[in-house]
Amino acid sequence: MAQASMYTLSIPVFDRILGNLAGILDKAAAHAEARKIDPAVLLGSRLYPDMFALTRQVQIACDFAKGCSARLAGQQPPAYEDNEASFTDLKARIARTRQYIGTFAAAQIDGSEDRVVELPMRGETLRIAGLPYLTNMVLPNFFFHATTAYAILRHNGIELGKRDFVGAL
Repeated sequence: MAQASMYTLSIPVFDRILGNLAGILDKAAAHAEARKIDPAVLLGSRLYPDMFALTRQVQIACDFAKGCSARLAGQQPPAYEDNEASFTDLKARIARTRQYIGTFAAAQIDGSEDRVVELPMRGETLRIAGLPYLTNMVLPNFFFHATTAYAILRHNGIELGKRDFVGAL
């Protein structure tokens, strides 16, 4: 039986969900075009007034994927400007993120369970080992923001189902 590794728990998971998220954005763009809805309405939609809008949810999901991948490999993640204003822009951010995380080999990520990751947070530096960083911080946040993006669009009438989010097995 194959063992799970830090690489298999991160890079392929991020890549799969981000790819599915790009497909979801395609459906949203097609829906907006077919129904003559200004795409900005969907991009600015949120589930509740104190939650981030769709655009920010996608940006954050990408940030967790690229940030985690880099940090587990002992590198500094690239900074992306948060200036996406269209479905095309968001899909380009996803594509750029997928391309970036695709540059990491298993050998760079595996063995990072105990590597100390340093994160600046609220004026302090959080130091956390790689495995709890991935499993307790990154994966829950990554899935939260990707799921919230899906839920915002589903709530706005985009015809989506679980398979759009999870993908074909």
